[in-house]
Amino acid sequence: MHQIHVSLFAERCAAFGVTPLQYSLLSILSDLGEADQTTLAGVVALDRTTTTGALKRLAARGLVSRSTSPMDRRAQICRLTAEGAALHGAMEPAARLAHAMTVEALTPAEQDHLTKLLRRLINGHEHRRGQAIIE
Repeated sequence: MHQIHVSLFAERCAAFGVTPLQYSLLSILSDLGEADQTTLAGVVALDRTTTTGALKRLAARGLVSRSTSPMDRRAQICRLTAEGAALHGAMEPAARLAHAMTVEALTPAEQDHLTKLLRRLINGHEHRRGQAIIE
């Protein structure tokens, strides 16, 4: 299922040059406004090193700004730049289409049921991430 979704995402979003992980980070920052790298790693359920690498690549493209936290010099606070917000907004319809295409073989009721089951699974593993993010 993951491979199918990644393939659909790549087809629909290739022009933006953003990976699914990078899109997730842009989306989270769009929702939160700002977050440190450890928080972002927890939300996307990946290790901090992988998440930091993706954030560095986004920063190199001018899509994310990173600055040292005034409360913890080891922490990097990340925010979308204006360019990052514009790119996220521009690619959101294509990403949403890829998401919809992933489950289009299901009826709307089946899609709803699948979503509920996936949320339950994710929240059942919140101890692996430190927090449940999907309500």
